[in-house]
This record gives sequence, structure tokens and C-alpha cells, in this order.
Amino acid sequence: MGKVQVKVAEVDRQFEAVLIANRGEIALRIQRACQELGLKTVTICSEADRDASYGKSSDVFLCIGPSSAGKSYLNQDAILLAARLSGAGAIHPGYGFLSENAAFAEAVKKAGLVFIGPDARSIATMGDKISAKSAMMAAGVPCVPGPDTALPDDRDAVEKTASEIGYPVIIKAAGGGGGRGMRVVTEADSLHEAIALTREEARQAFGSPALYMEKFLQRPRHIEIQVLCDTHGNAVWLGHRDCSMQRRHQKVVEEAPAPGIPPEPIRQVGEACVEACRQIGYHGVGTFEFLYEDGAFYFIEMNTRLQVEHPVTEMTTGLDIVQAQIKVAQGRALDIGQSEIKSDGHSFECRINAEDPATFMPSAGVITALELPNGPGIRVDTHVQTGYKVSPYYDSLIAKLIVHAATRTEAMAKMRDALADIRLDGISTNIPFLRALFEDHEFARGETDIHYLEKWLKQRSAS
Repeated sequence: MGKVQVKVAEVDRQFEAVLIANRGEIALRIQRACQELGLKTVTICSEADRDASYGKSSDVFLCIGPSSAGKSYLNQDAILLAARLSGAGAIHPGYGFLSENAAFAEAVKKAGLVFIGPDARSIATMGDKISAKSAMMAAGVPCVPGPDTALPDDRDAVEKTASEIGYPVIIKAAGGGGGRGMRVVTEADSLHEAIALTREEARQAFGSPALYMEKFLQRPRHIEIQVLCDTHGNAVWLGHRDCSMQRRHQKVVEEAPAPGIPPEPIRQVGEACVEACRQIGYHGVGTFEFLYEDGAFYFIEMNTRLQVEHPVTEMTTGLDIVQAQIKVAQGRALDIGQSEIKSDGHSFECRINAEDPATFMPSAGVITALELPNGPGIRVDTHVQTGYKVSPYYDSLIAKLIVHAATRTEAMAKMRDALADIRLDGISTNIPFLRALFEDHEFARGETDIHYLEKWLKQRSAS
């Protein structure tokens, strides 16, 4: 499918160079988007990434600190200094690291630079799960049953809230994410212990002990709505994704569109997401995440950044989401309406991780041989090559394998073939695990919930 070009009005926030405050495949992906738009790139790195291949394709490649992420990719002062010294007029945070850090977005603005993402206020509002839920309820977005306020310290009030919601309930950290800071409570006797443990975990992991409580859904699917909004009040939603294949709350496989969901409920929730963006003044790309059960959608959070799984939406819509994100940051107005957004065919993404396929323990080392699949409808987003040294300092993601075909069945077959064609030697990867998953009959049916993969893994380990 050929790419659809997003038409835009005249710019009013021009910049000539973008500093990419990230690493790995997403740094390379942003580089390519910038270069296609005629923008120069400044890419930062840590000492561990000095020899990264994407350094050669950047106009400027700067080492800003030691291998530790806290002293390099999370070092706000070093990143801002690199932008000033290199002459970059904008900073793209990618995903992870500082991409959803409101303080960093504000610091970028105060430095006279453009943050390629939403403003600090939007990040702060949607980054706190309680304020996000309150904003979504006000905008008419369906939410998981439970109050949009923090849990009080009063034991009786907490017990009353749980009783009104109905067990099982889930306790969540207001500032949480990545599957941390949450506990399921199935009966009243264990409620206060779960709250105490989660509150301390939240304090240590997120710097805030604030918690909230919601109904725990038994067999939901994880459905996402991708949005794109400019600074002129225009907003569109770019279809939907299913990210239910998760291990320990971490996504493994994503697909677009989500199979088996009628178009009318999707349209309604998509429009609600767009209206919510208008109400909170959101701009840039973003993703609304929902649990979907028994035909109903329940909002759980919004990611105020580019998603790892954005390629499946690019493959089905034909839009370059990264380029659109940059154009919005330049102040351009979208010249594309909702009626022009089409979803064509079906796409899958597999996250290729440097980890043991049985234990999922990280695997560092040197890639001694690498052969990647190719052909129509096959895309590989990666920064690694033969001789690349996989570092133990960062996330284990080393590549994303994406396929696109006319139907879901054809896309699954294409992914099976693509996974069979990969050769990656020297380190352990999750490729054997992914190959087995795409042979699973239940997954092929397209209605597995967020708990399915954990159960599937337990059954495999027991056999």
C-alpha cells in the first residue's frame, strides 16, 4: 500500500534541525522521518552507544554521558546543552526515557526550543491516572467503574468504595505505568494489606503514594485508539489496535485493526477520544488505551507520546505518523479530515527482544550473524547489524518485525514466513517463542484477552 501524504497549511514554527533524545531503532526511525522532511538531525548517545550504526546517518552525533541511562538519556541538562551547542531548534524524545516527562517538556520550552510532543500541561494531566480519568469522564469517554479521586486514608471510606464497586477490584498507583504499582484484590480481608503494599511501591517507584481503585475486569482485551491533533483545533483518530498479547503487562505482539469489534462502537469511542483531545487542548500524537469486555470500552490511560507499535497503524492507514508528529510541532494545521482516514488490510508487529525465549532473561552480547526477511508487505525497524554489541544497560528491544496483508489470516501467514526467515546468531532472542505463538490456534481466532499469553506460557512450561 502506498503512503498517503498528509497535506498541511503554511508553517509558523519552523526549525531546521531536530535533536533526537533517544537511542536504538526509534532514534533511526526519527532520523529517517526528519531527513525526508529536509531537516537536519542531531543524535545523542551514551558511551555504550558510541559505535551505533545510526550515528553515521546523523548530521551530528554527540556522546553526552556514561552508559547509565540516568547519566545520559535521562540527563536533562546534558540534553539541553547538546541542543544549544549543536544548534538544534527542536527535541524529539521518541518513546520511553523523557518522552512523558512534563518537567522536561517545560524545560525544553523555557530553553526556547520546540518539544515534539504535547505541552507540559497535557502530559501532566494525562500522566496522573486520577486526573486523566477525571478529564476523560468529563469528556464523555467511557471509563472503568470506580471514582476519579485518590483513595483516602480512612479505612471505612476505602472499604465502602470497594463494596460499591464490587470485588474483585484493582488498586493502582496514580503515577504508575509499565505494569508496576498495581494489585488485584478479590476479597475484603486482603484489601488494606494490598493498599499498604501498593502505596509503598508507588512512593518508591513513582515518587507519589497516591492510589486509586477500579473494578477489575475478568477477561478484557487491550484496545488502543491512535489520535493526531494539531494546534489549530483539528483532530483525527487513526483507527484502532489490539495489544492483548502481553506478558507481565508488557506488550509482545500488536495488530491493527483489532479483530472482531463492530465498526459502530469503535467509531463512537474514536470520536469521544478526539473530543477529549479538543477539550484538554491536546496536540501531537497520542494513544488512548482501553479495556474491552462484553462489547463495552473502558478507558485506562493515555500515552502522550509516540508508541512502540505505531508501525501497524502506519501500515494500515498509509500515514507516516512520525512525520505528521513533526509537522504538528512545526505549527502546521492538518488538512485531512476524518472521512479521509481509511484502514486497509491487516498488520501485525512482533517485538524482537534480546532475551532467552524460555526464561525471558535479558541476553547481552555480540550479534555474529544477521539475516532479515524482506519482500512486499514486510518491514523491519531495527538499528542492529552483524557485529553489533547488545548492551545490558537498556531495554531488550532490538527490532520490530511488521507485516501487512489484505486479511488477518494472510497477515498471520506472512508473519509466520517472516519469522522463519530471520537468522540472528550470537545472542538469545525471543524469536522461537514468537514462532510458536503464531502457530497457536486460539491466537489465530483473534479473540484472546490480556491474560491469555500468561496462561499459554504456563501450559507450555508444564508440558
